[in-house]
Amino acid sequence: MSSMSRPGASQPDDDTPMNSITASARSVTQPGTRARSRLRAPGARTWLAAGQWLVTLLLCAFLIVPVIMSIMAGLTVNYFKGVSSGLTLRWLIEVWTQYHGSVWLSLEVAAATLVITLLTGVPAGYVLARSRTRLSRIIEEFLVLPIALPGLASALALLVIYGGFTRLRMSAAFIVVGHVVFTLPFMVRAVAAVCASSDLRTLEEGAASLGASFFTRFVTIVLPNARPGIVAGALAVLTLSIGEFNLTWMLHTPETKTLPVGLADTYASLRIEIGSAYTILFFIMTMPLLVAMQWLGVDATGQRGAAAKRGNASAAKRVANDVKTDVAINAAYPATNTSARPSSNSVDTP
Repeated sequence: MSSMSRPGASQPDDDTPMNSITASARSVTQPGTRARSRLRAPGARTWLAAGQWLVTLLLCAFLIVPVIMSIMAGLTVNYFKGVSSGLTLRWLIEVWTQYHGSVWLSLEVAAATLVITLLTGVPAGYVLARSRTRLSRIIEEFLVLPIALPGLASALALLVIYGGFTRLRMSAAFIVVGHVVFTLPFMVRAVAAVCASSDLRTLEEGAASLGASFFTRFVTIVLPNARPGIVAGALAVLTLSIGEFNLTWMLHTPETKTLPVGLADTYASLRIEIGSAYTILFFIMTMPLLVAMQWLGVDATGQRGAAAKRGNASAAKRVANDVKTDVAINAAYPATNTSARPSSNSVDTP
């Protein structure tokens, strides 16, 4: 009886070797399990991202392949034979010989349009940003109206009103008038957006309290803060003026052909190589402006833009504090006791 174990007594662990084998087997299979967990099927988010990339690449190919084919057509001897016919600059030279006048005219029209939109659009954008009345919103909607209308409709309206002035109608200035009507909203909107996002009112009030005139405030405060909008609007005006076709086609004369009108003429010549070479010339003129616009857009939303905005906000706060300090000093020290009056720089502002 003494050799028999009681029910509640602990039994010796006779299967210790078996437990060690099982533990070692588990330790061997665990790395494989981790590897299989890492190689599991991608989730719905991964498939969605892959689908987005695929659609984006297909869309880019859909847009870029025709451009590449057009450029190749302007550099090959025969478009229908392809690159096997040889590469040449003959078509580019021929286009430049026949249409270089259109190139210079387009640049002159774009430059004149830019000057007029700067002189009128920057003050208009500033006033619309400062004013919060219903009248300013109505004026802004009327300024944007030429964008909503087709270019042919705007050109027809200009012909009805100003077509009777023969000298104006036959000159390139008539095209400039049409381009200003079409591009002015882009300058006004760009400047107004920047002025509305900056705390110009506080800066101007601080400068006015220190005796600065309106012209001084506009030159030293408004223009530097509105510079990103001015540059963006200027690039947009140049690009749109050089590439505008519908309005220009209605307003041009045989002596005032711009780049887009000449491009239409070259494709009407039934020689696709000449039209493609003209397209290359058009790209050479417009691509630097498009690259500059893209660079400006990235910079405006990047760190430098955010740092500039923070700097403007801190400057506005400093000016406001200085104004409060001057008011407090004037209240504490009347004008009759100027000897004991401290300067605003010597007073700590909160």
